[in-house]
Amino acid sequence: MFPLFPRPARALGLGLLMTALGLLAPCQAAEPGLITFVVLGPGGARIARAITPATSCPLIRIDGQDQPMTVRAPAGTVPQRPTRSDPALSKPSVFDTLVCEANVPLQAQSASIAGRALPLPPADIRRIVVIGDTGCRIKSADNAYQACNDPKAYPFAQVAAAAARWAPDLVIHVGDYLYRENPCPAGQVGCTGSVWGYGGDAWRADFFGPAAPLLQKAAWAAARGNHESCARAGQGWWRFIDSRPLAAGRDCNDAANDDAGDYSDPYAVPLGEGAQLILFDSSDTPANALTPDQPGWAHYRDTYAKIAALSAQADHNILVDHHPMLAFAAGKDKAGAFKLSPGNEGLQSAFGSLNPTLFPPKVDLLLSGHVHVWEALSFASPYPAQIVTGFSGTQEDIVPLPATLPPGATPAPGVIVKAMSSWVDGFGFMTLERQGPDRWLAQIHDGDGAVVNTCAIIGSSLSCAIAQVARP
Repeated sequence: MFPLFPRPARALGLGLLMTALGLLAPCQAAEPGLITFVVLGPGGARIARAITPATSCPLIRIDGQDQPMTVRAPAGTVPQRPTRSDPALSKPSVFDTLVCEANVPLQAQSASIAGRALPLPPADIRRIVVIGDTGCRIKSADNAYQACNDPKAYPFAQVAAAAARWAPDLVIHVGDYLYRENPCPAGQVGCTGSVWGYGGDAWRADFFGPAAPLLQKAAWAAARGNHESCARAGQGWWRFIDSRPLAAGRDCNDAANDDAGDYSDPYAVPLGEGAQLILFDSSDTPANALTPDQPGWAHYRDTYAKIAALSAQADHNILVDHHPMLAFAAGKDKAGAFKLSPGNEGLQSAFGSLNPTLFPPKVDLLLSGHVHVWEALSFASPYPAQIVTGFSGTQEDIVPLPATLPPGATPAPGVIVKAMSSWVDGFGFMTLERQGPDRWLAQIHDGDGAVVNTCAIIGSSLSCAIAQVARP
């Protein structure tokens, strides 16, 4: 039973083991409901987070030494504020947990909280999971009520577990974590009893609960979606997820401060071998073109300038945000006719006012979400490849993207599509496996982890094995 102990010492070994377990048990039992994870910040800073119902922060052990964590956000109730929903379908945000954090130095070899090891990324990141749009949609304005109680209709937990089994070095989330905005109405059996709103219970149901295997497996690089704008789940975004310090006036608690809370500076996360991620906040961009009199115009022009400066630090850059600039969305107009929509015109207008080709020259790849499909495009004109991974849990788009684009179809003015691949109405995740400084093998997995498509990425060139994956 205990082959490491000589036979005469087995009883003693068993006794010591039981004593050790007895000593550990009270520590573990003292932390019911504890959530721990690591989010990467500017320069690859490793930020350990603990979310706890306790009244004080746990200790963090770094390289064998216990250290205190600092309070990021206390528990409390935030008064109801204007949201994207009718006031009758909104409520105050109750945050019933304490949020704590600590910086884990880049040279540290190990870290743990309450005996739970934290996943610290290697300096050379080679295996990446990419997910997005993961929450369960309950939204009265759209008359959209996803069956959150049905793991087949809302499979994010299954997707997260399969992605964790792939053993990534890093997880990239391209935004939209919380969708349970409004109460589930009577008669909607699929979401009966679901928590709703923007408080801690909705964050646990929509994100921290189903994402647990991935949070424990790898560090996260987290982009902010439009569902995390201040008029939606921005309070929880700043409290739980964003890697930067939480500052009064940027916490989305007071709508008068939303101009500060809805915009953040981009930052870079090194991947090794001369490559890096650049994450930027597109949470408040409109679908239509911005004009110079709108606040977003100056904010996103400033974002472009800072992306350009960051991109000069590495030979190969992957730009991560929520809204795709070089992809399509398929739908139907009011008459029921097929409609193909281009990339986000708000960002295109602001970035394009500074650079007609929209992106700095060292940006190879764009990772985004927002459109609830998997989609990949490469271009004959000099633009980075674009991949959309909005297919990891939220109610999917079901109008198929065309296998062959109509003549003249373009996601942005002057952009010529060379190749396109898509998977519509299928849940899953994507993996990126490093093949060289600017080379990645992308595999698209279904909810069980099976590979349904493979793409080769070399610099800004992308080619996929299958042009259109069959609907499940």
